[in-house]
Amino acid sequence: MGLAIVRTCTLLGMEALNVTVEVHLANGLPAFNIVGLPETSVKEAKDRVRSAILNSGFSFPAKRITVNLAPADVPKSGGRFDLPIAIGILAAAGDIPLACLDDLAFCGELALSGAIRPVNGAIATALSVSRQQLTLVTAEQDGLAAVRVPDAKVHASPSLQQLSAGLNGQMAFNLLAASSVEDNLEQSWLDMGDVHGQHLAKRALELAAAGSHNLLMLGPPGTGKTMLASRLPGILPPLSEQQAIEVAAIASVSTQQRDLPHWYVPPFRSPHHSASMVALVGGGSNPRPGEITLAHHGVLFLDELPEFSRATLDALRQPLESGEVHISRAALQVRFPAQFQLIAAMNPSPCGYYQGQQLRSNPDQILKYLGKLSGPFLDRFDLSVEVSGLPKGALSQHTTGESSQQIKQRVMIARQIQLSRAAKLNSQLSGKELQLHAALSQGDSAFLESSITQLGLSARAFHRVWRLARTIADLKQQTTIQRSDIVEALSYRAMDRLLHRLSN
Repeated sequence: MGLAIVRTCTLLGMEALNVTVEVHLANGLPAFNIVGLPETSVKEAKDRVRSAILNSGFSFPAKRITVNLAPADVPKSGGRFDLPIAIGILAAAGDIPLACLDDLAFCGELALSGAIRPVNGAIATALSVSRQQLTLVTAEQDGLAAVRVPDAKVHASPSLQQLSAGLNGQMAFNLLAASSVEDNLEQSWLDMGDVHGQHLAKRALELAAAGSHNLLMLGPPGTGKTMLASRLPGILPPLSEQQAIEVAAIASVSTQQRDLPHWYVPPFRSPHHSASMVALVGGGSNPRPGEITLAHHGVLFLDELPEFSRATLDALRQPLESGEVHISRAALQVRFPAQFQLIAAMNPSPCGYYQGQQLRSNPDQILKYLGKLSGPFLDRFDLSVEVSGLPKGALSQHTTGESSQQIKQRVMIARQIQLSRAAKLNSQLSGKELQLHAALSQGDSAFLESSITQLGLSARAFHRVWRLARTIADLKQQTTIQRSDIVEALSYRAMDRLLHRLSN
């Protein structure tokens, strides 16, 4: 009789929980049983493991094999348990020394040939394993990403045969070294210099990038709203190492992988307006991250905003404020990070226009169309700007504006000022922190409050205009907010002006 214990992890939301794979070989009629709340994909590991062991040159034990996945009250799913089960069987049969398993954790799916395939959650698994000061053994593709985790020790192997040779000392058992990653941000996105005109919209995008503010672009079709939004990532600073790890961990959990050349590029997500609430927010019986989590530390762009379901858009209100989303199910509760920047674009009416000869909608139809967006949801936008059509002759001019790199330099300076002052960006400042880091004079405070009252805006809008004024001052590298900064911040309320005009 033989007993082997192998360490691995299972995914629960964004967390990788420790799982112990206990393999027991006993005399009796040959059988292969897996216990410990395995789902169908784990139960099917029996056939994959048997074929992989045989095709790797080993004899499959003609014993009664019992595999226990502990703890038994946590559901186990996916093919990530194939490799630890196979290693446990080989170790229990004496083909691999038991002593070499003490400081290792295994994770990988097995092909019938014995090749080791990548699985979901490699980064999350590496984070959990590194905290235990263990070495993660996984597939080659997962190893290249997992080794980016600080202090992680990773061994990647292409097949079960080569891995067993390394564990037996027949060949070198080397750890991976993290390869250098170059900042490929400029080559990854379109350039702002290609956009003709639209100086107001470009200014709004620069302010949104500098303070991580939410932006709504309002205008008729064909004015360049989508083109402008697609160039926002090109003026955003690269991710820090910690942010890049978080973004990669989210991508790995959601069956996606971050390319190393884009390791420091902020994510840019643009879901179609037919996306469901679960697709946008996250969820499911086995909760998975939604688009707002995939846009963590990056941009979520919603084009044709009124075409989204109102309930779906209102579900974004709480994550926009808290920076995280909690998914509750009867059996478990998980938390996903969702600190994203919301950029949206929309037409002002069903026909696309709200004035001029092309207008085919009456004010009631326009108000009904805009009524798909709730007031509390619109309150979450720090800026709303009108993107008008270009004047005659603008498209034929061959002049180029500022490049994304030039704008990015100003954005990075402004962000550095904010982080040095408050250790967070302006959009994240609370009311008390605004009093401390963005104090207004008594006259300016009264002017802002009077302006908000005249526009019929909420107290939330008051603080959002205040934060935006602080960002405007930071772009000028001013230590204090001036009256002109407040006036400019108030000018970015195009949606409020449109609704006021239609309701009167």
